[in-house]
Amino acid sequence: MSHWKSLALIVVCILSIALLASAAQYKFGIADTRHLTFTEPTRVGDVLLPKGDYEVTHTMQGADHIMLFKQLNTKQPVEARVKCQLVPLTRKADQTQQEFVINAKNERVLHTLIFQGDTAQHVF
Repeated sequence: MSHWKSLALIVVCILSIALLASAAQYKFGIADTRHLTFTEPTRVGDVLLPKGDYEVTHTMQGADHIMLFKQLNTKQPVEARVKCQLVPLTRKADQTQQEFVINAKNERVLHTLIFQGDTAQHVF
């Protein structure tokens, strides 16, 4: 009987660890790391990023939400770090969405970013 209790305890521990790891990944309703593509040069914060593929990492600095955009597949990757606000969505996002505004220099400026499966959007 104690063999079954030990086995059950091990299974419960493994499931608990998996649940905690999953919860940490979506602590704010978002995943910590995602990938996206800009089809045109896009200003993110103070940096004009060239078109291309990017890894986007969400981190915290104190109480501030920070997004780090790092260009992929290039010898000299460009990076941008920008503060964002998380705004809850009413349900999980069905698809990834990017919203832009055009500034006085006629540049695309990232305004809102939503990743598929997240329950919050990033507003810059």
